Amino acid sequence: MFKTLVTMMNGQSARAEDRVRDAFAIELIDQKIRESDAGLRAGKATLASLIQRQRAEEQQHSALKGRVVDLTGRATEALEKGREDMATEAARAIATMENELTVRHETLEQLDQKIVRLSSSIEAGHRRIIDLKQGAIQARAVKREQDIQMKMTRSGMSSNSTQEAEDLIARVLGRDDPFEKAEILADINQDLQGDSITNRMADAGFGVATRTTADDVLARLRSTKTSSHQTKEQ
Repeated sequence: MFKTLVTMMNGQSARAEDRVRDAFAIELIDQKIRESDAGLRAGKATLASLIQRQRAEEQQHSALKGRVVDLTGRATEALEKGREDMATEAARAIATMENELTVRHETLEQLDQKIVRLSSSIEAGHRRIIDLKQGAIQARAVKREQDIQMKMTRSGMSSNSTQEAEDLIARVLGRDDPFEKAEILADINQDLQGDSITNRMADAGFGVATRTTADDVLARLRSTKTSSHQTKEQ
């Protein structure tokens, strides 16, 4: 039972941590990028120190090598002139410097290896940071889109709300026109009362006209035109 409770508590803690990480994802990404930038700057500073030390070692190695060459020439000349004592002393100094040259040569090789490895790491880190910054830009765009979607949902502009509004509009537009319906009902009532057949027979010339027709209007217009023309002639 205790193990089950511990497992449930660990699960809740993990879910809470995930929610926090999701809520502050952009801030966490920016923080990790800043940390990576700081590490890259430290690596560059270390690389600069190694290169500086390498140059100093190369200068000392070159100077020491020059001293060995110079002292070797002097020792040879001393031997030629029979100064065994000075040639021996010079030989001891040359041996010491040659041993120092060996040590400095090994130091230079180690520095070369460190510089190559660190330079490779810095280049890889630089590329990764560029990728991280590009990813952060994309993450911000996605986050903005998600925020907009959430605002639209909170303001009632979700897909369900939009669909409901469209359905209501279609329902209103699909209703019958009350005025058209009233006209139809009036026509039906006229037919039931016999007014419709009376009007149609009157229009056909049977009996007295029950309403003014287009022919009546045209006849009146012609009559008015004829009367006006006769008046002008008189």
